[in-house]
Amino acid sequence: MAKRGFDILFTVPGLVLLAPLFAFVAVWIKLDSSGPVFFRQVRVGQNGRPFRIYKFRTMCMEAEARGRQITVGEDPRITASGRLLRKYKLDELPQLINVLMGDMSLVGPRPEVPRYVSLYPDSVRDVVLSVKPGITDRASIEYRDENKVLGAAADPDRAYVEEIMPVKLGYYVRYVQERSLWIDIKLVFATLWALLGKR
Repeated sequence: MAKRGFDILFTVPGLVLLAPLFAFVAVWIKLDSSGPVFFRQVRVGQNGRPFRIYKFRTMCMEAEARGRQITVGEDPRITASGRLLRKYKLDELPQLINVLMGDMSLVGPRPEVPRYVSLYPDSVRDVVLSVKPGITDRASIEYRDENKVLGAAADPDRAYVEEIMPVKLGYYVRYVQERSLWIDIKLVFATLWALLGKR
């Protein structure tokens, strides 16, 4: 209950304060390329319940049909506006809507697409999916430049599944086991610090 109150306390004022930025980004996306402002994708939420995550669209239309579900290096599918939005994680801001709807929390394990969740070990999957997924967590901070790392891999999909995903799952399990309101507060501020370029 305290966690939901924490989410609402930050999300509602955040959406109000960010409304002008949302409007600016929406116009920018529409002028930059054809297609909708928002990108919606099915992710796996708490207790395995699927939901649609919101992001600002940073890729060309039908990008998923043209390539991987992960972004790798200088992905040609990324639009001009999308590159800057991704660099500063502004594309993630619409997930505040998911938090307000109750599908996500500000802090928690990042929600994955069904394909990758199906590869989680059973015991780990149960733990990770026992809580609401979040906009940020320790793994998000540590792997902020994940697409660049994958861009240098000979087989990005394999590198993600065999090297990056297991480490992320370790962070997720640790968060679930140790989670508290104080940890959430620290991770929110650690995320803001990382976005400002402070490692």
